[in-house]
Amino acid sequence: MSEGLYTQLLDLACGAFLLAAVIVLWRRELTAIVRVFALQGLALGVIAVVLGAHEERWDLIVIGVGIGVLRAGALPYLMRRALTALTADHTYSEEVRETQPLVNVAASLLTAALLTLLAYVVAQPLTELNPTPATRALPVGLAVVLIGFFVLVTRRRALAQVVGFLLLDNGITATAFLATSGVPLIVELGVSFDVVLAVLVLQILTTRMRAAFGTTDIDDLRELHD
Repeated sequence: MSEGLYTQLLDLACGAFLLAAVIVLWRRELTAIVRVFALQGLALGVIAVVLGAHEERWDLIVIGVGIGVLRAGALPYLMRRALTALTADHTYSEEVRETQPLVNVAASLLTAALLTLLAYVVAQPLTELNPTPATRALPVGLAVVLIGFFVLVTRRRALAQVVGFLLLDNGITATAFLATSGVPLIVELGVSFDVVLAVLVLQILTTRMRAAFGTTDIDDLRELHD
């Protein structure tokens, strides 16, 4: 792979990766959010494959394909199953939309822009140490980490918070790939299984919450506790 093609593909994949995180803040329908998360998982897999192809590392290519299957296929499938259960019961049809986030859409998008700027400022000393195409894209991973945390703390629906947690994990994974040109296969497999287990547990908890309290709105549950 030529250096020019490598740089273009990596920049395109990183741009799609960051754009997906911003779109999650823009959309309120949980079905749309899950689709966008799947696209981000695909972009993350492409980042790993492009790095592996450039460095001629088959292990990194295998990891990229595995990430694409897991984060663009398996995890969105689990979340769609949870949404299907909500849609099937018309009593909880309002649960499939993030109606009242703690921060509105306009303010969320502005915050995403500020967090992205902060990521570029923080990562600048690192990129100057080794100014390769991968390290120059390092702020993208850091920005997605910050945006994922922002989603996690500003969304009311439990499933939307699950997406925020997964965005945070995707950002950490992308940062590891861009900073170190990948992680060992066994490490990535261990992390991926932990993420799947976390999503399964959160899905079960969401179902139990809905059955017990009739809602997955975290603020409503706090009011019940009070």
